[in-house]
Amino acid sequence: MTTLRVNEALLIAGGAFQPFQCIAWSQQQDGSGELTLTVIDRTSTRVGSTNIDSSACRDPKQLASALLKSREQLSLQGYRLEPWSMPE
Repeated sequence: MTTLRVNEALLIAGGAFQPFQCIAWSQQQDGSGELTLTVIDRTSTRVGSTNIDSSACRDPKQLASALLKSREQLSLQGYRLEPWSMPE
């Protein structure tokens, strides 16, 4: 199984919430901390936020699951997101 690096997980997460902007960061540069995602609209208003465990960030399937769950939560709040799937 492929293990993702933190930078890869950040890039994937950043593209998962179009047309909104996703600001993604990790407190720990070595990838041992949580990945924090904040989704903002064009006026820089926060529309959503989530934390993803570091182990999920390294596993493509777990990362995809966490991102899809976050997307679903935004959709339930009435936000329209562009179609997205986990890059291969």
